[in-house]
Amino acid sequence: MPDTSTTSDRFVCIERHDNGVALLRLERPKVNAISPELAQHLLECVDELSADLPGAVVVYGGERMFAAGADIARFGGPDEARIIGGGLRRAFDALAALPRVSIAAVTGFALGGGCELAMACDLRMAADNAKFGQPEILLGIIPGAGGTQRLTRLVGPSRAKDIVLSGRQVDAEEALRIGLADRVVPAADLLTSALAWAAEFAKGALTSQAYAKRSIDGGLDGSLASGLTLEQDLFVASFRTDDAGIGIKSFLAQGAGKAEFTGH
Repeated sequence: MPDTSTTSDRFVCIERHDNGVALLRLERPKVNAISPELAQHLLECVDELSADLPGAVVVYGGERMFAAGADIARFGGPDEARIIGGGLRRAFDALAALPRVSIAAVTGFALGGGCELAMACDLRMAADNAKFGQPEILLGIIPGAGGTQRLTRLVGPSRAKDIVLSGRQVDAEEALRIGLADRVVPAADLLTSALAWAAEFAKGALTSQAYAKRSIDGGLDGSLASGLTLEQDLFVASFRTDDAGIGIKSFLAQGAGKAEFTGH
């Protein structure tokens, strides 16, 4: 049974599973609107995971809905937008920076802040009923917690402009085709499939996964030359891990894919 950490007034809870996977479950009735409180609870959960790292993380909004968007009623004007948007960014950036693989398991709608939360994860598994979108333009505003930046990095500038400037919704099939989703499964199988996918990462070379994630994400922030330098440095660092010794020894003895890593 998973170890569950939650209280009735919390909008995000952590379930730790025996296989090393941590499930972050959104629980804000009725549609998991991303309020300042939910963002704060998410940040606190990510901080808790950072202090005691799991093997991998799944973010899940429930059987009906991932998250229908930010709680727009709380955005009264520019001052509130700066404060609330900053809180969302801090939470999503912290999730993106976790040195473990994170998977968004998306059922139903992932719109606005919900789509931005899904894109803060490393990977997205979508139910066949999932719909993604950044509908802020329909309210006369723009995305403010990563929608113009992470979406562009995932699908390219032209597709990002199409989605953001129209405010339209993208179904699971299109999301998979353009790179917004990485896998699509039947809705009834989503959580089980996402947890199984995460478990595959959780039994891997965790420190080197963290180095590889850091190299990929860090390389996107600068020039090719700076990215190659970062990669070289982290490549060398990966050889200092216990897992490197285990993996190389196993490869030489048995071939690829047989190593049993310790995560150190």
